[in-house]
Amino acid sequence: MSTAEFNLSLVSMQGFLEGHARQLVGNADAAKDLTQETFLKALIYKDKFSENTNLKAWLYTIMKHIFINNYRRDSKANTFIDQTEDLYYLNTCSERYEDNPEAMLHTAELENAIQRVDCNFREAFDLYNQGFQYKEIAEKLGITIGTVKSRIFYVRKKLMAGLTEYQPN
Repeated sequence: MSTAEFNLSLVSMQGFLEGHARQLVGNADAAKDLTQETFLKALIYKDKFSENTNLKAWLYTIMKHIFINNYRRDSKANTFIDQTEDLYYLNTCSERYEDNPEAMLHTAELENAIQRVDCNFREAFDLYNQGFQYKEIAEKLGITIGTVKSRIFYVRKKLMAGLTEYQPN
């Protein structure tokens, strides 16, 4: 395929690419940027395109890879790296708990639901939520690891059944 033929084929795919880009990014301006970047990569790597293959699929693949790479780069750019001693910033809450009445209400409802569970089961669950490992809980309570796991599972199941309004559809 000559360069002129390739360029004409590429330009004829612009509508399809912009539509696909709009589905990926959800923004018309960002979709145009993604389409332009796809065109640029296609022109740079046109020697990689095999003749008599599906140009549209090749361009969609390029666009998908650009989108994924941009997404990864953006998510890394928004990652906060705590370089303080003892990870001070990671251990602090950005919003104060006392200032959020909705969070306080949800927490109170959850704590009430946990308190309604049989204390034998609740004890293992509480230790697990405090950060203890299954083995440590088993030693502390004098029961087997399997019993610890089943008690924690039972409490979770009980809580999910009792707090249906917090479950996803």
